[in-house]
Amino acid sequence: MSTPNDGPSEFANLDCSAVLADIWLLLDNECDSGARARLEGHVNGCPSCLEQYGIEQQIKALVSRKCGGEHAPDSLRERLRIKLRTVTIQTTTTYRIE
Repeated sequence: MSTPNDGPSEFANLDCSAVLADIWLLLDNECDSGARARLEGHVNGCPSCLEQYGIEQQIKALVSRKCGGEHAPDSLRERLRIKLRTVTIQTTTTYRIE
């Protein structure tokens, strides 16, 4: 989390692809406090990254439940990520007929 002295746009200049590349470090508590503050600060202020973070949290929880805490193979993680992303897109897409 950001500290009280952080400005609202301090994390706005972070590149989303770099944040998303490190999102598993945040989810797995494998980053130092500085990296955690940067990642959380960006995710909390970026709707796109926050959505992806939520998807990754769901994947992590699902893998944990289904694999009994073991590490899932990368292929399973990727299939779950695609499936969750597809479901998310399908449930949020609206069609407007004019």
